[in-house]
Amino acid sequence: MMEQHSNTNLTELAVKVLAEYGITPQQVQIVQNKGLKTLWKFSYGGEVFCLKRLRHPLERALFSVNAQLHIHGNGGNVPPVVSNKNGGAVTFYGDQVFVLYGWIDGRDLNFNNQTDLAMAVEGLARMHRASIGYRPPEGARVSSKLGKWPDQYRSMRNNLAQWREASPQRELGSSHGCYLKHVGSVLEIADMAIAALEKSPYNQLTSMEQEQFPLCHQDYGKGNALLKGRDVYVLDLDGVTYDLAARDLRKIIGKQSEDGDGWNKDRIGRIVGWYEGGRKLSTEEKEILAIDLLFPHWFFAEVKNMYKKNKPVPASKIERAAAFEKSKVPVISGLLAGGGP
Repeated sequence: MMEQHSNTNLTELAVKVLAEYGITPQQVQIVQNKGLKTLWKFSYGGEVFCLKRLRHPLERALFSVNAQLHIHGNGGNVPPVVSNKNGGAVTFYGDQVFVLYGWIDGRDLNFNNQTDLAMAVEGLARMHRASIGYRPPEGARVSSKLGKWPDQYRSMRNNLAQWREASPQRELGSSHGCYLKHVGSVLEIADMAIAALEKSPYNQLTSMEQEQFPLCHQDYGKGNALLKGRDVYVLDLDGVTYDLAARDLRKIIGKQSEDGDGWNKDRIGRIVGWYEGGRKLSTEEKEILAIDLLFPHWFFAEVKNMYKKNKPVPASKIERAAAFEKSKVPVISGLLAGGGP
């Protein structure tokens, strides 16, 4: 009964917000409701639309929504943004942020299917290419990771070392023991990546104006890539940030390696090749990608839940993450010796 009441309230909210667009919607459906983030699907004038309530504050929304306008205007396959009656891309209503998009009817690409994965990766590359040249509007809170990797690497590395020193005082049972067993060798991998980044052309590469770089999605995966006809549409660009394409590629390659049979030079080469079907990578970018794959991001992500967020992590997960990191060293070292994938 409470859920029905909540849905009624949400539908009423959507109707009020859509009045700001001069729209009286038909067949309103709530397709997603996770905390503040809510999606409504509705019909109007023979077309289908999607109204979205964002988690982000207005200043952050101004950055991501105008980025989507830029990508779409540059020929990128992303949902079109519909302006409100005042010509604004973002609507602020009741202290909440809303955006209206055209609905994309398509098939979710399956990242576990190689044909689908190839299309998804090339689609991401095309989105990256269309995003270059974006200049955020005044008042937008800019998101950029450019030039920040060396400090981020060192910060994560130092956290790993500090947690080792603090861990005897923590009641973490076998998980704590597993961490102590593996953190030394993981720190060695982190140090290898930090040294490689310092010797690399990273600083020179990221010293250009941010508008010359792509916008990374940061959460590209199942549900964010739709196939419509022969075109791949990229969805959910709320978290875009200026950075090297390696940020998105590292996450895709890592996920594929975790779900597959481990680290594999040929798999990495295939994914990079699919990406280059939509946007070429320089030799320097490929070298930086290999370095980012080397850094122990996956082990860090697992143990930070335990030490930073006080969430229980089974020892078996830490064991698996450590083995995953150690197994990649010969593969990635080989790539670096050859100048990248």
